[in-house]
Parts: sequence; C-alpha cells; structure tokens
Amino acid sequence: MRNLLVCVAALSAPPALAQQLSPQEQRIRDAVVAGYDEAVNLLARSVNVASGTFNLAGVRAVGALYQKEFEALGFSTRWIDLPPALGRAGHLIAEWRGRRATAATQRLLLIGHLDTVFEAAGRPFSRQDTVGYGPGAADMKGGNAAVLLALRALKDAGALDDLVLTAVFTGDEEAAGRPLSVARKDLIEAARRSDVALAFEGGDARTATVSRRSASGWVLTVTGRQAHSSGIFRDGVGYGAVFEAARILNEFRERLAKQPYLTFNPGTIVGGTEVRYDSGAVRGDAAGKTNIVARRVVAQGDLRTLTDGQLDSARATMRLIVSSSLPGTSATISFDQGYPSMPPTDGNRAILAVFDRVSQDLGYPAIEALPPDRRGAGDISFVADILPSLDGLGVDGFGAHAPEEGIYLPSLKMAAERAAILMTRLARSRRPATSDR
Repeated sequence: MRNLLVCVAALSAPPALAQQLSPQEQRIRDAVVAGYDEAVNLLARSVNVASGTFNLAGVRAVGALYQKEFEALGFSTRWIDLPPALGRAGHLIAEWRGRRATAATQRLLLIGHLDTVFEAAGRPFSRQDTVGYGPGAADMKGGNAAVLLALRALKDAGALDDLVLTAVFTGDEEAAGRPLSVARKDLIEAARRSDVALAFEGGDARTATVSRRSASGWVLTVTGRQAHSSGIFRDGVGYGAVFEAARILNEFRERLAKQPYLTFNPGTIVGGTEVRYDSGAVRGDAAGKTNIVARRVVAQGDLRTLTDGQLDSARATMRLIVSSSLPGTSATISFDQGYPSMPPTDGNRAILAVFDRVSQDLGYPAIEALPPDRRGAGDISFVADILPSLDGLGVDGFGAHAPEEGIYLPSLKMAAERAAILMTRLARSRRPATSDR
C-alpha cells in the first residue's frame, strides 16, 4: 500500500515546468488537461461493458462506443467482422487524413484492443481518489481512453489536420483467433499503409517497449506400454509414459532454462492408463491404478523467445530431447502458430529517443527501454517486422488480468500528453525515400 501511495502521489504531482514545448504543443497539453474528466468518464463507461474475448456482443458494444468517439472527431470508421469459424467479434478501424498533411507526412498506426481477459461482468468501474478499478481498467481500456484523449486534444489545439492516422482496435488480443493470418490480416494491411506503429498497452512514467517476446505453444504426447507395475523398468515393459514425460520435461529445464529471454512453462499435464485431453480448452482428465504402468501422458505449455532464431533453436532442442526415448516409450511434440516476437531494432530505438525527448520536454522523467522479459506478447509484434514500432505508451496500472485491476488515473493525462506530442513530432519527420507505399 505504501508503494501504491507513492506512485499515486508522483503521478498526481504537477510535472516540472516544460522548457521545450512549442506554442502549439502547449495548446495540446492544455487541451489534454481540459479533456481529462471526460476521458475518465469514457473509461468508466467502457469498463462497465463486459467485453471478455468470447463475449462477442460485449466486444462489439465496446467497439461501438469507441466508434462514436472516433466519428465525433471526424474519422472514417468501419467494423471488420471475422469469419464465424474464428469465434471472435472482429476489429474496429478508424482512419484520418488531415487537410494539411502532405505526401511526406509520416503515417502513424495506433494500436489498441477492445477485449479483456475477464469473461464475466466483474465489478463495475469504481474510483477511490486518484485510483480507478474495474476489469480492463488498465489493460487496455485505459490505453484506449488515452488515445482518444490525445486525439481530442490534437483536434482542439488545431494540430490534428497535420496528421495521417490509422487506428486499429482489435477484438481478440487477449486470445487471438486462429489462424492468425486471418485474425491479424487487417492489422497487417494497415501496417503496410503506415510508416510508424504506436501501441498503447500499459506503460509507466519511465519506460517504453522496443522489444517483446514471442508467445507460442506446444503439446507433448507420450506413450508407454501398459503392464503390471511389478515389471516396470524390465525388458518388455520399459519405463512407462509418466517417467518418460518426467525425463523430457526435466531435460527441457536443464537445456533451456538459463538462456537469456527464453522461458517455457508446462501449464498442464495429464497421465494414466486412460487419458482424455482437449488441447484447445487446455483441459483433460485421466484414470489409472497404482499397480498399472501408465500408458499415456499429455502435457501442454508455452514457449517465449526474443527472436525467430531463438525460437527455431529452442524448438529444435525440444524435438531432439523428445526423440531420445526411454525403453518401452515413444513421444511426439507439436508446436502451434503463436504471436511473433518484436526484436529490438534501430528503428524502434529511434522512436524511443523521440519519445524520451517528448517526455522530458513535458517535464516527465526520461524514458528507457523496458527489458523484453517484463512484457508478454502483444499485437504490435505482428507489424514490427514491417515498420518501426514502439509499445507501452498506455496508462500506468496494477493487477492486470486479476480481479482487482486498477489504473492510476493521473497517468491517463500523462499518457495522452506524451502520445499527442509524440504524434506531431513523428508526423513532421519525412517519410523514408525507400517507402514502397
């Protein structure tokens, strides 16, 4: 609680006097301050709409709420329905081309998401002084509110007409539909029409994200010879499925656990003489007897890496371990398509440098790159190989993916101020001459 109060006090305090803001940038900051209360109101209204990934009506309702906000700013909007087989609600896309934008204006892609991890309605939005609570308050309805507060301030300050923007708010970031090539097709297409990507997952006063790890899955299936337990380890019976599964998982740990930025986790394991397992639902059950050598084991987990090369190497190591079976057993491992990684690049670091200057010019702290092992996977990874990207531009909060999720409300103003001025400065940079768009 002491740490919580310190964070709130720091964010609530007025920032140091800015020394490097242009008159237009100061007008933008003033407009953010003026629009803050309405942004908190928008946050509350969005949190009060339950929008777990599989609550398709709820996701669409949150999308409709934001769609009205974009249209009030003059954006053209459209809702993208995904094929029914994916079981996902779809995505909101909003586009803007300012009257003063030129062919040299950098085109910015803004990324948010509509869904939360909470499938139930959960608690309604509540506020205790400068802290707000509710499902998705920080992840990422707070980030979405920061985007709209920034855009409103840009419009009120007369700066929106200098920008070319595409906002993509996905409806299934917390559990993306498969195949990913379909679920993320519209986001990727938007990236190909843009020059810089900015994502508004949770942030803080001192860091932003230039790299995120991938997130993919694996399923290990082990088979042994069912027999009387008195014969285990002998020729003709062997070691059984459970010992073989234990060997494989332990060798995964021994070979992979110390690699920088690489983690793997066996989230479930089911074994016995009779096994039923649903890898889609990550759920199963088993039966057996203590005097019977187990016939089958299924284990399922995730794998996170910083680069594609690290992912390929880890998978090769896992396949090799699986292939060296104990006597009387056999095993297979399969890997699913997952979120790609966002490796650190010079382009990403260049955006970070601009963001750092913006933050300090506003009187906020200097910005450093967040270590990639402190972030999960995110939508920006799908476009990071197409264009320079920066994430972590959203609000500061706590308890993400937990019932008591909360947001430090003053960070909504900080995020919007920094994002709005970052957009104007990036837009003034000339587009690369090598651009193919």
